[in-house]
Amino acid sequence: MDGLLIVDKPMGPTSHDVVASVRRALGERRIGHTGTLDPIASGVLPLVLGRATRLARFLSASEKSYRAVIRLGLETDSYDLTGEPVSEMYRGAMPDFASVERALASFRGTFLQQPPLFSAKKIAGVRSHRLARQHRADGTIGESTAKPVKVNVSDLQLVDLESPDIVVTVTCSAGFYVRSLAHDLGRLLGTGAHLAALRRTHAGDLRVEDAIALDTVLKDRPAAAAAIVPMSRMLTTLPVAALSEDGARRAKHGQSLGPGDLCAPLPPGAAGYTRLVDRTGELVGVAEPEGGAGFLHPVVILM
Repeated sequence: MDGLLIVDKPMGPTSHDVVASVRRALGERRIGHTGTLDPIASGVLPLVLGRATRLARFLSASEKSYRAVIRLGLETDSYDLTGEPVSEMYRGAMPDFASVERALASFRGTFLQQPPLFSAKKIAGVRSHRLARQHRADGTIGESTAKPVKVNVSDLQLVDLESPDIVVTVTCSAGFYVRSLAHDLGRLLGTGAHLAALRRTHAGDLRVEDAIALDTVLKDRPAAAAAIVPMSRMLTTLPVAALSEDGARRAKHGQSLGPGDLCAPLPPGAAGYTRLVDRTGELVGVAEPEGGAGFLHPVVILM
């Protein structure tokens, strides 16, 4: 069972819980996800199955899009509604639409973002969320000390404001924390804030409209199997190199490829990773540029 299953994750389970339950339902041991969703979040959770698990890194690096509800008035230690309050409830006047829009301008483009206390980032070799839970138990919870990460927000729109809730849509790079956006926006507005709800609508070119409900996967194995995207239809945003018979043979042995191994020249300006397909259109693997134009070296081989 090889390919991609786009699951619409419900609120509640962790991404690991989803993987474990789908493994049991489909009887496939090799399953992984390509981008963690917090328990309070729902939406697109791409799962890679079988040999496609080797393609996970190419999917996890893609941009993600979300619809988020940010609640003004209170900070929490986890930066979302599951956390413990770390501030008094804000009692002043709430910002208007124009004020929020001005504040959001600070979070567009490329900048350094501080990960939340409750995150998988490592601090001196220990996961930040483990340290945070220890500090919460000790009553010594403080600010995150994880190293700031460079992130990019290519689109951030204010959709609605019905105090105390702000609804935004955001498209961002891998590694961006919407929880940190909520926390930092609250600080900038002077009200405090936390993330109240989150739904991932896109992961790269994968859409929530094309996802299958987790409940369906767990209860209807034939429907789940029918929803699996074959490897030949994965990574379609990458340029493609059609291999000759000899080229496919060389690629399968991990050997470097030249123009003579291709059925047609690479697309002009093609850079970065390239899909390798054989004459039948089956995905052989993924390659990266090597040397001059038209020369590739396989980095993942699937056959």
